[in-house]
Amino acid sequence: MDELVARLRAAGCVFAEDEARIITEAADGDAARLEELAAARVGGLPLEHLVGWAELDGRRWLVAPGVFVPRQRSELLVREAVARAADTCSGPVLLVDLCCGCGALGGAVAACLLAAGRDVEIHAADVDPAAVTCAHENLKALSDDGGPGAGALTAHTYAGDLAEPLPAEVWGRVDVLVANAPYVPTTAISMMPPEAREHEPHAALDGGDDGLVILRRVIDLAPRLLRPGGHLLIETSEGQVSAAVEHLQAAGLTPTTLSDDDLGATALAATLPPR
Repeated sequence: MDELVARLRAAGCVFAEDEARIITEAADGDAARLEELAAARVGGLPLEHLVGWAELDGRRWLVAPGVFVPRQRSELLVREAVARAADTCSGPVLLVDLCCGCGALGGAVAACLLAAGRDVEIHAADVDPAAVTCAHENLKALSDDGGPGAGALTAHTYAGDLAEPLPAEVWGRVDVLVANAPYVPTTAISMMPPEAREHEPHAALDGGDDGLVILRRVIDLAPRLLRPGGHLLIETSEGQVSAAVEHLQAAGLTPTTLSDDDLGATALAATLPPR
């Protein structure tokens, strides 16, 4: 283990001890497999793609090679989405996850609500068919996990551009809309760690010239998707908050800025005012 930690640290892995533990667990006592995984990680492949899962909010989510890896900072969105759903929804929660990737963000929100005994209907969509396949499997596993006292989950996944594939009956009824849309400015992608820029789809990272091109489209969709009093939650960067808030207000939404220094996360919550 110490030798593996040293190799990972020399390769620039910040959390070398944790990664060594995960790689060793994945090898399951097979020395050849352990060396294969270690060499691939030292070579720059994302750990999550190597072991086939990523952790978010205390749960493991299936992640296939080439699919965007959920970040721990998204736990801020999970926490805030759950709180708003719990405070403002008296019945089953209608949840939409746009740019869903492997489905971890919407799935984590749903998992918390289900554990509290709430019924959840989730619709998750992404432009990447490989990501949608992962999301389908993750939400199916979540549905199968129900135990005594847990709520019931109804899950639907779609491949398509943002809300385009959502059924007509969803529009105007959504309680909570979450979207971890790409928000990295195009020119900043080259400065990202190699494991992101070389192994994750650029469509999941590239937010256009100022990083807000896709987020603006999500914001413009929100008033037509949300019910009056419904909530939109999006992740962004600290430097993009002012421009994003301006666009939220122009769309008729009431925004709140959210941050968590421990997670290094910045997000925005916005409510569609009651009629």
